[in-house]
Amino acid sequence: MKFTLSWLKDHLETDATLDEICERLTSIGLEVEDIDDKKAYKPFVIARVVSAEKHPQADRLKVLMVDAGDGKPVQVVCGAPNARTGLIGALARPGTYVPGIGVTLAVGNIRGVESHGMMCSEKELDMSDNHEGIIDLPADAPVGTPFAAYAGLDDPVIEINLTPNRPDCTSIHGIARDLAAAGLGTLKPQARPDFRTEGETSVGLRIVLDDERLCPGFALRLVRGVKNGPSPAWMQARLKAIGLRPINALVDITNYMTFDRGRPMHVFDAAKVKGGLTVRRALEGETVLALDTREYKLTPNNVVIADEDGVESIGGIMGGEHSGCDGNTTDVLIESALWDPINIAKSGRSLGIITDARYRFERGVDPEYMIPGLDRTTELVLQLCGGTAAEAKVAGYKGSQPKVVDFPFSEVKRLTGLEVSTDESRQILTRLGFTVEGSGEQVSVTVPSWRPDVDGKADLVEEVMRIHGVDQIKPEAIDRLSSVNGKILTALQVRTRAAKRALASRGMLEAVTWSFISEDQAKLFGGGSQALKLANPIASDMSDMRPSLLPGLLTAAQRNADKGLGDVAIFEVSGTYETDAPEGQRRVAGGVRRGTASINGTGRLWSNNAKGGGKPVDVFDAKADALAIIEACGLPMGNVQIERGAPAWYHPGRSGTIKMGPKVVLGYFGEFHPKTLDSLDVSGALCGFEVFLDAMPEPKKKATRTKPPLELSPFQAVKRDFAFVVASDVEAGAIVKAASGADRKLITGVNVFDVFEGASLGEGRKSVAIEVLIQPVERTLTDEDFEALTGKIVTNVEKTTGGVLRA
Repeated sequence: MKFTLSWLKDHLETDATLDEICERLTSIGLEVEDIDDKKAYKPFVIARVVSAEKHPQADRLKVLMVDAGDGKPVQVVCGAPNARTGLIGALARPGTYVPGIGVTLAVGNIRGVESHGMMCSEKELDMSDNHEGIIDLPADAPVGTPFAAYAGLDDPVIEINLTPNRPDCTSIHGIARDLAAAGLGTLKPQARPDFRTEGETSVGLRIVLDDERLCPGFALRLVRGVKNGPSPAWMQARLKAIGLRPINALVDITNYMTFDRGRPMHVFDAAKVKGGLTVRRALEGETVLALDTREYKLTPNNVVIADEDGVESIGGIMGGEHSGCDGNTTDVLIESALWDPINIAKSGRSLGIITDARYRFERGVDPEYMIPGLDRTTELVLQLCGGTAAEAKVAGYKGSQPKVVDFPFSEVKRLTGLEVSTDESRQILTRLGFTVEGSGEQVSVTVPSWRPDVDGKADLVEEVMRIHGVDQIKPEAIDRLSSVNGKILTALQVRTRAAKRALASRGMLEAVTWSFISEDQAKLFGGGSQALKLANPIASDMSDMRPSLLPGLLTAAQRNADKGLGDVAIFEVSGTYETDAPEGQRRVAGGVRRGTASINGTGRLWSNNAKGGGKPVDVFDAKADALAIIEACGLPMGNVQIERGAPAWYHPGRSGTIKMGPKVVLGYFGEFHPKTLDSLDVSGALCGFEVFLDAMPEPKKKATRTKPPLELSPFQAVKRDFAFVVASDVEAGAIVKAASGADRKLITGVNVFDVFEGASLGEGRKSVAIEVLIQPVERTLTDEDFEALTGKIVTNVEKTTGGVLRA
């Protein structure tokens, strides 16, 4: 939102400086984003041409002697056709930056004659597009004084960053009202428009809508006999200062009203309107050529203003080219209407149109200013373009129902900590336009029509706080913790951080994916229930809350692959959703590896085979990642069990389930089912995992025993290999568990290193080879000790799994 200082002072009686105004704006919540103090125009001075002689080397150039009021004329070479003796214009000396041409002047040599500056045209000073001659000022222009002050180019421009909840400050009048309430002046009363009307507006007006909220009111007035030329210089200067291009008086008046009073207006050339105007929904496929010369295809979701020939304007967003006003306009229809903010926002977004009108209507304009805004616009039209105004036609408007809030003044102290007296709170609200009724500690506050953002007590507290001064809230030191080692984070928070660190240390990168996925993806991963569908999805492929992290991670990995980054290892620790109840939200650590992105490194097999890398990722990479998370979270790994199988989105023969006990499922891991990858349009070597951090048992609040001291054996560890022939359906984990249980004191590790199936073993049989790590503790083991331990291992495996030692 931009405005000039002089424009603000049309509404605010104040002696405050520019710096004071900007500081106060920011302190009351209207953050100043930029200030153009017009210092660039300060070097330009009013100067008189003392003499003008023909250039000795060029017929079209003249050598001027120019007096800037100091009695020391300077020589300037000029090519303007109107350069002459006695002309008074704007002089720029060497070292001056000329904004219209983007050049910093220096002493020049033009055809052998030195030039010590420039006599400027209006284009060179960004005043207009006129560059046919240099500026020619009246004879009484004060020579030697700053040109910017004389021409009104020294008016600073302020730009504020408005939050969406402050539609009242999309007008300069609203900004002035806030500043006056903050004690920086007095809000000037605005004179009631005064003009005569003759006859009625002869153009018909109808609102034909199935929902009256789409257009709660529409006012229309015909003004006959206007003369539409350029708007006056003061209006053009203000519009150009805030970045708008002057077009003609009628259009400029509507733009002026948009910024001056926050009331978007529109004008139709009455001669181009056939029959009456109807406010209705657009027909499917209906088109309109808008004022930006682009054709828009409309739908019934768009509200339009149409005549007998079709659409003339997209309601509240942009007018049509066909009925626009130009230099031939003599009769004009002035429109002032109200539109549904949500519909305006949706229509503007769907059509891709951003206008100052849309900006205001989608935030909410003052409904009570619809008719006064029409009267003020009519008054400006009559003043600048002449003509005769007819009586206004109003359709649909039933008045606004003011909101009343019961407000206890004690809320200010409770919510902000500020000590604000009852009288001051009452005065602040009154100065902001609120009506305060009642006495004592609780009052009834009527919200003004221009503040649709105020709904309850907290909003009123905010108003009091920002005007009283947010800077009045004194900083207070945080109370010291009673114990430095006191526990702050919950167990789930600790595990979340531990999981992230563990996965990052394994070479994976953290990703953040959408919590919303498509219905098809949700169903693919066990979700898709009606309870988890979004009421207002931001896109059609983001309709459901995700039941798993894997859809987002898999598609993210594929997007990387599509851009040439096929070896990707990414993870996310976030929420998934099983039901719409709080307990249905789970905390999950999930990850995906693609291509050759194993922990041993990516790349081709022969480039880093020595490190174990370069191979496509598989189920064992996912298993290692999942177990690393569980170990990092502090769970006893001896109690963790691996079982065959996982949910349907995993490969049935290359996946597993991690459990703690028979009931607690800690997670899943594995490669993915080909149908799952096809449904997601994902390809390549892929594996992944999901670990449920919230399923991990809570640690005991008090330790039952202290951690024993570290005891390292001085004796050499020994490895022994065994191969057992078992039935094909026997899990390798059962063999590992049986071998480990043979002697828990001596056996410190059991690992599977080979699985073989073949005809030599017989149908339905397989060989599982394990490596047993034996660590003597008290003494070096003898051959008899090893024989006894071997017998225990073989007996345990045979008893538990039915396996026999392979010959």
